[in-house]
Amino acid sequence: MTGGGVKRCTVAYALPDAQWRWPLELPEHATVADALAAARLAAGDAPVLPWDSAPVGIFGAVCAREFVFADGDRIEIHRPLAVDPRAARRERVSRKRRK
Repeated sequence: MTGGGVKRCTVAYALPDAQWRWPLELPEHATVADALAAARLAAGDAPVLPWDSAPVGIFGAVCAREFVFADGDRIEIHRPLAVDPRAARRERVSRKRRK
């Protein structure tokens, strides 16, 4: 933990061709929602992101916005998948079997 009851995190959002990251320092008791609000302010005129509607997670694991994150966590704004990975795999297997 950094001194003075402060913790660091990075809020991240990625598209296939672009990525945004906002390193932040917040109070020790800050939640994921607090980090998102701070990142939104820091983003300024960045492209419109799904700040309020997208699922969020820490290092890939989905979490609630009320979750109190740890020092050093990477908070991710998730985007919807274009294709369900299981359905895509079933389709690939099916195509291979037909050959």
